[in-house]
Amino acid sequence: MNIEAIKNKLAAFKAEGKKVFATSSFQTQSVPLLHIISRIDNSIPIVYTNTGFLFPETLTFKDELVKRFDLNVIELQSETPKIHQIDENGHLLYASDPDYCCYINKISPLEPMLMQYDIWINGIRADQNENRRQMKEMQESSFGTLRYHPILKWTSKDIYQYLSDHKLPSHPLEKKGYMSIGCEPCTRKFIDDGNERNARWFGMNKTECGLHTDLVKKESSPEK
Repeated sequence: MNIEAIKNKLAAFKAEGKKVFATSSFQTQSVPLLHIISRIDNSIPIVYTNTGFLFPETLTFKDELVKRFDLNVIELQSETPKIHQIDENGHLLYASDPDYCCYINKISPLEPMLMQYDIWINGIRADQNENRRQMKEMQESSFGTLRYHPILKWTSKDIYQYLSDHKLPSHPLEKKGYMSIGCEPCTRKFIDDGNERNARWFGMNKTECGLHTDLVKKESSPEK
């Protein structure tokens, strides 16, 4: 586990005068990175987006971690009221157009942060899906911000080993069979197929909310 490397990287950002923030979904997979950041510099803003569709247990777990780690948390919300998050047939967007739902509830609220900060820390891991497997430790995002993925090479086993070593809590829904936890309407219990994220947006042609696709600068294809 590259904890010393994370410490050195954050120190380098600070020495360079970079403005740094982190995002978190406050699920079990988030806990080690939050703990590491809190022990290095708990003044770093931890941003989470309250979509209005999160499990109550997630909000309670967030409050527990904020208090336990003394985190500096910033809550974001969509500027689009829920009453306007319906399609022309009166269906809620999370059911009829989940990509657009994710855009107005997760991507759009985060964009102003990217305009204000230089470094965006987030806890994606390469073993979570094919898209994340293609990511780099440092990668360009939107608005000139650099993404920093400090635990990209960690595995699920590393996550749980860290939790055990430091006696840290797990999300309460994990005991009920949930492994990857997002918005309540788009999250199911774990499907035992070897991929912890396949219970998200189950039955839809969707594996990401857009934070790790739309907010990644696309590399230009080499000219032939």
